Amino acid sequence: MEYDVRGTRVHYVERGQGRPVLVLHGAGVDHRETLAAFEPTLARHGGLRRLYPDLPGSGRTQTAETVSSAEDVLGVLTTLVDEIVGDRPLILVGHSAGAYCARALADRAPQRVAGLVLVCPLLPGRHDVPPLQPVVADDDLGDADFRAYFVVQTPAMLARYREVVAPGVAAVDAPTAERIGARWELATSDETYAGPVLVVAGRQDSTVGYASAIDLLGRYPRATLVVVDGAGHALPHEAPSVLGGILDGWLTDAVEHHG
Repeated sequence: MEYDVRGTRVHYVERGQGRPVLVLHGAGVDHRETLAAFEPTLARHGGLRRLYPDLPGSGRTQTAETVSSAEDVLGVLTTLVDEIVGDRPLILVGHSAGAYCARALADRAPQRVAGLVLVCPLLPGRHDVPPLQPVVADDDLGDADFRAYFVVQTPAMLARYREVVAPGVAAVDAPTAERIGARWELATSDETYAGPVLVVAGRQDSTVGYASAIDLLGRYPRATLVVVDGAGHALPHEAPSVLGGILDGWLTDAVEHHG
């Protein structure tokens, strides 16, 4: 599906009916990664209308030249939500840079958000990021990009990378991504989202680490934090059962029962 936002034709995949869920992918990939990572759990949970957009500069989204910063990307997302979701509070899910955008959306319009999920979140001022240390490694397996992303370097993970990550990498609109990446920081909000938050980090994440994710407990009064051993920045692929179980339980207990 496509929706025009001031000249940017946003491509997105929509599944199911019910409470809206906006799922945002990280930088340098597209909706195929988040669809593969989160759809099994969200579909099984039921009662959710899942939206997986290609962010500006990625996938099949055709980005207007006026989109030249992360703030512009956030503006596109805000309009997209206003137009296709309406007033119903939604759940925001983000991985990596997608989590950075999800946080900003929640902090700026907390009344619109029923829950916030941050997986391996990219955060300004990240600190204590561990060096790359594969949990399972084979020096002859995959290319350098695969080995820099996955700490579980097995044939199964390589197949996963080739199926749902690499195609998105190849589909990146490089000039647009570079233009946005040069101005990637978002202005901080005076408000803080006070609703239910789930933060999941990989203990072996050498891209954003996990220490900054722990710091979020001090910002969000209803945050649940899980640090997963044996997983890195590719946690949604490397620990799908763990992530799926945590997410499913959190959706039921934190959002539906107490949201």
